[in-house]
Amino acid sequence: MEITSVATQGGYGSSNWVTSYLLMFSDSGRNWKQYRQEDSIWGFSGNANADSVVYYRLQPSIKARFLRFTPLAWSPKGRIGMRIEVFGCAYRSEVIDLDGKSSLLYKFDQKSLSPIKDIISLKFKTMQSDGILLHRAGPSGDHITLELKSGKLFLLINSGVAKLSPTHSMINFTLGSLLDDQHWHSVLLQRLGKQVNFTVDEHRHRFHTQGEFNYLDLDYEISFGGIPAPSKSVSPPLNNFHGCLENLYYNGVDIIDLTKKQSPQIIIMGNVSFSCSQPQSVPLTFLSSRSYLALPTFSTEEEISVSFQFRTWNKAGLLLFSELHLVSGGLLLLLSDGKLKLNLHPPGKLPSDITAGGGLNDGQWHSVALYAKRNHLSLLVDGHVTATSPLLAPEIYSGDTYYFGGCPEKSFASKCKSLLGGFQGCMRLISIGNEVVDLIAVQQGSLGNFSDLQIDSCGISDRCLPNYCEHGGECSQSWSTFHCNCTNTGYMGATCHSSIYEQSCEAYKHRGNTSGFYYIDSDGSGPLGPFLLYCNMTETAWTIIQHNGSDLTRVRNTHPDNPYAGVFEYTASREQLQATINRAEHCEQELAYYCKKSRLANQQDGTPLSWWVGRTNETQTYWGGSAPGPQKCTCSLEGNCIDDQYHCNCDADRSEWTNDTGFLSYKDHLPVTKIVITDTGRPHSEAAYKLGPLLCQGDKLFWNSASFNTEASYLHFPTFHGELSADVSFFFKTTASSGVFLENLGITDFIRIELRSPTIVTFSFDVGNGPFEISVQSPTQFNDNQWHHVRVERNMKEASIQVDQLPPKIQAAPADGHVLLQLNSQLFVGGTATRQRGFLGCIRSLQLNGVALDLEERATVTPGVQPGCRGHCGSYGKLCRHGGKCREKPSGFFCDCSSSAYVGPFCSDEISAYFGSGSSVIYSFQENYSLSKNSSSRAASFHGDAKLSREMITFSFRTTRTPSLLLYVSSFYKEYLSVVIAKNGSLQIRYKLNRYQEPDVINFDFKNMADGQLHHVKINREEGVVVVEIDENVRRQVYLSSGTEFTAVKSLVLGRILEHSHVDQDTALAGVQGFTGCLSAVQLSHVAPLKAALRPSHPAPVAVTGHVIESSCVAPAGTDATSRERTHSFADHSGTMDDKEPLTNIIKSDSAVIGGLIAVVIFILLCTTAIAVRIYQQKRLYKRNEAKRSENVDSAEAVLKSELNIQNAVNENQKEYFF
Repeated sequence: MEITSVATQGGYGSSNWVTSYLLMFSDSGRNWKQYRQEDSIWGFSGNANADSVVYYRLQPSIKARFLRFTPLAWSPKGRIGMRIEVFGCAYRSEVIDLDGKSSLLYKFDQKSLSPIKDIISLKFKTMQSDGILLHRAGPSGDHITLELKSGKLFLLINSGVAKLSPTHSMINFTLGSLLDDQHWHSVLLQRLGKQVNFTVDEHRHRFHTQGEFNYLDLDYEISFGGIPAPSKSVSPPLNNFHGCLENLYYNGVDIIDLTKKQSPQIIIMGNVSFSCSQPQSVPLTFLSSRSYLALPTFSTEEEISVSFQFRTWNKAGLLLFSELHLVSGGLLLLLSDGKLKLNLHPPGKLPSDITAGGGLNDGQWHSVALYAKRNHLSLLVDGHVTATSPLLAPEIYSGDTYYFGGCPEKSFASKCKSLLGGFQGCMRLISIGNEVVDLIAVQQGSLGNFSDLQIDSCGISDRCLPNYCEHGGECSQSWSTFHCNCTNTGYMGATCHSSIYEQSCEAYKHRGNTSGFYYIDSDGSGPLGPFLLYCNMTETAWTIIQHNGSDLTRVRNTHPDNPYAGVFEYTASREQLQATINRAEHCEQELAYYCKKSRLANQQDGTPLSWWVGRTNETQTYWGGSAPGPQKCTCSLEGNCIDDQYHCNCDADRSEWTNDTGFLSYKDHLPVTKIVITDTGRPHSEAAYKLGPLLCQGDKLFWNSASFNTEASYLHFPTFHGELSADVSFFFKTTASSGVFLENLGITDFIRIELRSPTIVTFSFDVGNGPFEISVQSPTQFNDNQWHHVRVERNMKEASIQVDQLPPKIQAAPADGHVLLQLNSQLFVGGTATRQRGFLGCIRSLQLNGVALDLEERATVTPGVQPGCRGHCGSYGKLCRHGGKCREKPSGFFCDCSSSAYVGPFCSDEISAYFGSGSSVIYSFQENYSLSKNSSSRAASFHGDAKLSREMITFSFRTTRTPSLLLYVSSFYKEYLSVVIAKNGSLQIRYKLNRYQEPDVINFDFKNMADGQLHHVKINREEGVVVVEIDENVRRQVYLSSGTEFTAVKSLVLGRILEHSHVDQDTALAGVQGFTGCLSAVQLSHVAPLKAALRPSHPAPVAVTGHVIESSCVAPAGTDATSRERTHSFADHSGTMDDKEPLTNIIKSDSAVIGGLIAVVIFILLCTTAIAVRIYQQKRLYKRNEAKRSENVDSAEAVLKSELNIQNAVNENQKEYFF
């Protein structure tokens, strides 16, 4: 019958009941199989008293004739007592028995069969690991085969080598495992065209076949149990199926019923019967390392003869031990690293080993036969003989008892001890002295003895089916658990669930990363994999995704019947692109379209003649810079189209080059995947286009946040579904001492994350095994109003929690416990369903299994909760370096580098310059003293009536010239500060703070500072105390005698001193020579002269003379400039600067050439005649007017040709950085 439910109750009117039990079933009364809940729960919870009824619905149901209830625990005040009720329904069974040589061939009417549809269902039972279940073939090599191989089912669909390449002609899928266990297994195969559903027991696989699989050229016959016709056999020959088939249907036809009725459509090969009379073996299950089976010896003392079969997942374990008679010592048969080892312990001699087999821990049945007589010994593994020489094995005499799987505790001293532990697995067909052991007699206690065994049942299970290793992780297993190898997957954790990469460039930026290539995983632990892109870290992070069509492409000779289509393939999949765009605050892509007598639309009927296609596969007819709408361009929005009658420049249909270029920024349509051009078929008609990379800015989900203002406030979302794997991550900041971040409840299951105390964050959950909780305790307090990051994960193997960079805490899941997290209430964020212990503070970037929750949207309609949360600088301000100031933004922050000598997103990119001979940079604090009183500039703090009693000076330099002036600060009162390199290479710092005294000299002569190496100098003066650091390892403190205040600072000079000044002789000599080399990151308090000169953000009182170019001091000065310029060029190419006007830059260079030619012509004409000059001037005036009207289209034509000629060179320069 089909059993759907069971119910239990205690003994009537007694104190007897069972608190837990096992449920086993069989269709023959032998070879029992244990029913497992959730595919992992071995035991059922029973009763808590004698009267209540505990009811279980069995999903899936059981088809069996026999049930066995095995009590595991019972009432401590009584004994075992059970009342049992079983619910189910009748089950119809048609069975046929195939003996391994027989098969069925079913021939059907071709009119009754659809050529593209097949539905096959059956159940089978066998103890053989290989055999053909069904096969259907065709004359051209097409075939469908369902084959049992190594206890797994393989579905093979071959379309024939004539239609597809061999690599694509075969479809091969595998389902099921351990199917040779002599239990019934169900199979359902559904094929409808290219859609195939393949189901084995509760495991299902759906797939679409590729190529021409929607029609297979097959004969109108199908065989079951084998391939009976030799002409249709496959190579190599395959084994027939040996076992029983039940309820075999092909497209609704009962094959077994037709066979019983001896229908002419069925051809029987060999002998078949209609009852399942397969021989029943009695397996044993060794449940733990303490299990063993002790059996007496049946053979004589002069020989040893033992054979058995075993299956296991463990690499190691003791299979057999015997203490031999007389002086023969002990014999151990071990499984070690998947190999079989026979270990002999002769007294007084070193142990000898024999090794045989390999990979024996694959879960398959393996046979072992051991035979020894006198000095001859042989070992057979799966039929392969391993013999030893007489010298290796002395005379061996059998002992009284054989111990299988282990030994009793406290026996045999060390002889039976194995460092590898006991055997965990199954055994069957045990023979001693050529006599098969009656294991039922062992079960009944009349033969041998045992411990912790399960007799007449093999409890092995495949823990890698289904494969719970995510994202391509490789599953391996032992008897009790499974392991995931996450190498090269991009994921980590016990089940390869968590991505090792950030979800956006914005997230990388806020870890302090600078511009570069990064892998991002847009959906975190979701199904999408990581991919490589470029992150350009500016004030906000720009994501740059390249494609294969960045070259300028010319198009000719097209018309509507012969269109041109340019297809763009990106470095990410469409799904990855969509996830990246959805996270971004803004995305854009530049599309440059050039045209000459090539229209975008037919103005008579409005039919588009050129268009582009975006991510949604919809045709778009608006162009760069325009909002979505039919046939719109930038010029129509700006009102500067060359012809006011049209919305696009190209629609004017001019005979000269023009363009419609701009940025597409409607996110739902990006990126551009194809461009189609159809109007270049007329004479002199031509078009060209260039598509820039996809650019996305920011990450709106990273900063999505909500502020919880009362303990009773919360946000609610739909139920969280993370049955097998669940991860939750978020940021929080608070000043409260406790509060619940998140809670979701089920009937008994739940998850909860909370701030338990100022220093403890706790993750609590229950999946049916009772509540667990794990906590992270911090040495510092979490309620410090700083952002803290929390990440929790629960999967089948473990639960973990990590806060910030503290060590994670991990809780292993109980073995064979409940694994499904079943929740049904709403998800509460910032509070609980009881409105108690609510969270006070901010939660940001909340994600569950990689899906971000929109806290801000929900907060706008929820009392007590406000969208957004300010105060990011408290946590991220430390990322701003070198004096940069953290400034708040509505979403995030930025580093203000205006008072720093550095630039970049974190003020970490130094401004360096190469100074040629005689060059200088002069920063003037005030033109004359009198102006300082009314000055409101930042520099005014240095002069006027104010007296400078302290300053901080930092810079780096590299040079080989002596003497050199590195830095000179002057005042209106003939006071000065100079930093020079003397003739001997020593570094000298001179302070003259009183014009009536000689300067104080601080001399560093410990090494030659003009050695071409990069040196760092830091000078910090507090009144009369000066502290100087050189290269961060030489530090000196000096007390000045010339004064304590700098009065009326006039200017700061880098390099040569151009004006006469009252300075000492060494400073004057160095000032005449100036500085040749590289200076970097020069800063006097809040003034950065190099930055003001080379990267001006606003007008500054700075003057540059001579050869001063931005460079880098890291490399030698000679190669610096080029290197630095190329580095900056990379950032520009990654963005949009150089690509905005790909023709304009060339226009400038070509115009120079054209202008030169015109000048020559003018000279000749002037020498020839004044009339020719007048004509030429009129022509030139006309050309100027025409150029104003058409944007220099004559030059544009020459430009486009030049652009196309040099395109390869330009691209080479770009690809040097991108790939």
